[in-house]
Amino acid sequence: MNSLFPTPADFLRVLPVLILTLFGTLLMLLEPLTGDGKGEKPQLRWLAILGLALAMAGAVIAYGDPGPAFNGMLLVDGFGTFFTVLVAGTGLLTVFCAQDYLVRERQENGEFYALLLFSIAGQCIMATANELIILFVGLEISSISSYILAGFLRDDKRSSESALKYFLLGSFATCFLLYGVAWIYGLTGSTNLSVIHYTLGAAPVNPRLLALSVALMFVGFAFKVSAAPFQIWAPDVYQGAPSPVSAFLSAAPKATAFAIFLRVFMTAFGSVADQWQPLFWTSALATMVVGNFAALRQNNIKRLLAYSSIAHAGYVMVAVTSHSTVGTAAAMFYLASYAFVNVGAFAVVSYVAAKGEKHLSIDDFAGLAERQPLAALVMTIFFTSLIGVPLTAGFFGKFYIFKAALDAGMVWLTVLGLLNSAVAAYYYLRVIVVMYTHEPSQAVNDLEPASSGLQIGWVTAATATVVLGVLPSALLEFASRAALLR
Repeated sequence: MNSLFPTPADFLRVLPVLILTLFGTLLMLLEPLTGDGKGEKPQLRWLAILGLALAMAGAVIAYGDPGPAFNGMLLVDGFGTFFTVLVAGTGLLTVFCAQDYLVRERQENGEFYALLLFSIAGQCIMATANELIILFVGLEISSISSYILAGFLRDDKRSSESALKYFLLGSFATCFLLYGVAWIYGLTGSTNLSVIHYTLGAAPVNPRLLALSVALMFVGFAFKVSAAPFQIWAPDVYQGAPSPVSAFLSAAPKATAFAIFLRVFMTAFGSVADQWQPLFWTSALATMVVGNFAALRQNNIKRLLAYSSIAHAGYVMVAVTSHSTVGTAAAMFYLASYAFVNVGAFAVVSYVAAKGEKHLSIDDFAGLAERQPLAALVMTIFFTSLIGVPLTAGFFGKFYIFKAALDAGMVWLTVLGLLNSAVAAYYYLRVIVVMYTHEPSQAVNDLEPASSGLQIGWVTAATATVVLGVLPSALLEFASRAALLR
């Protein structure tokens, strides 16, 4: 029964968003009152960590009373809770990994942490959205914060260029999404995902207009996950943005973009899957090929990771294309493992790059194992996981994605995906070889010891990568239950 006024249950189910908003606002208020005169603001750092930890706890508490909130506009279920905890955890890891970078650049400000929390708040809304307009609101909250984070270093031309490109192209893609939402509303009379699913299954609609609507929405979502042919922004944005921001953008916003991809196309458009599956497998294949083959030519480590991110979006697209509960669970597991790996890898890059991010060539990592063995070890774990080596999270992620594709009868797509994984092994192994077999570079020789916060971030990400590779069952079981969206 619809109510004009929110109930206590409504507020409980948006508890993570309330916590993140409260702490983000508090961080901005405390910004001018803190600081040690050396560019460090540990009080704000720990306040952000507390807010993110409480948001994760709030998501678990809210899941104790699952169901719709605010007249069905939001839906707290296992799927939404999974992604809420994932993006808050990614933010927590980002704060630890960003500590050295922000202090080194004298940019540890409350605005950075506040923007991070606001972006995650928007992503939490996206993950639990059951209504296209609310989904758009969450998307914009997250996107606007992300645009500003990309240009956080205002005196750095690379950072400003990154933010401008991200903003202009992101706004353009959002227009396509909104136009698609408008067409869907015109065809079904609703923007509620459950109502759209029922309407499309119960009554025939104009197939050409429906195809147009689906295509327009696909453009908006594909941009957010950097799927081909809408991936061109990612390398420039990741290269120009501060490394901790690049780490965050490659993990949390991408995960929630896939969350809404899955929720919208598995629920609202589930009954017309035959119309959108060809579009998805074409994009999945193109994304894998473009990402992997472009990465082969990169000497800048951030651009290499950017193209790697594109390729991995292609793997997740394979799971979405399978249109199955197994595929959804596989995508969820893969996105969780990928978040740990990518944030950790970018943290090592940020460490080696030094002040001003001057050392971003692959050759700058030469001899890292000799001078900083822990950094080289965790980077090796991350890269072997990205390859898909057994006993790492990436292995099981790819295994279940390709299993879902085989179960859906997409044998040739599976074969091409595996071949792409073999291609990817070259550029990951290239970095590992440089770290362990070459003489130390000047960049490596000049490295200062990593802070305790950065080491906590590295070790946590690497440990999670190994644990999910050895004991994946608990997360997979929860993902399998949460994947029952309909």
